[in-house]
Amino acid sequence: MIRSELIQKIADDNPHLYQRDVERIVNTIFEEITGAMAAGDRVELRGFGAFSVKKRDARVGRNPRTGETVHVEEKHVPFFKTGKLLRDRLNGNS
Repeated sequence: MIRSELIQKIADDNPHLYQRDVERIVNTIFEEITGAMAAGDRVELRGFGAFSVKKRDARVGRNPRTGETVHVEEKHVPFFKTGKLLRDRLNGNS
């Protein structure tokens, strides 16, 4: 499912809301999650999961094409850990 499909599904399920309002709500939710993670905060949605940022240390990597060693800089990557309810539902335990 892509963002536009999510917006359409929510708008279809809530005919009393305008699609532009649903779009604004969805965009605000994603912006708040992104902003919190950019600030280094953890975002937990009970039953769904938790978004956090993990730090990857600098390391020496290898170019797979040439075999040459390359320096890979330190970076921060998004991490998602599923919540128990989501994990159970995916495994048919609901």
